[in-house]
Amino acid sequence: MGAALTRYRVIAWIVGVVLILLVVIGMPLKYAFDNPVVVETIGPAHGFLYMIYLVAAFDLSRRADWPLKRMLLVMLAGTVPFVSFYAERRVSAWVAAPRQERTPEPVAS
Repeated sequence: MGAALTRYRVIAWIVGVVLILLVVIGMPLKYAFDNPVVVETIGPAHGFLYMIYLVAAFDLSRRADWPLKRMLLVMLAGTVPFVSFYAERRVSAWVAAPRQERTPEPVAS
């Protein structure tokens, strides 16, 4: 499951950065300055990367055996600026928690 988590974390950061570029730079340029070039280039890239994000989130959720509601919320996190970063941290904690529960504590001498 470690490889699935790594794939998810990488694509979550990429999707988050591209979405922020689109919203913070592209949208103001398009609507305030009538220059849609950033939206026309970054918009389709974000759409393609978001599809990869959905596949990575689905793969991780099936491997971690999450309930449907959690899986859908993680998948939606790539649509709101900055939320994918928050979701990535939460997902990392959720995946790490069962590993910590399985690890036996050291025996004190």
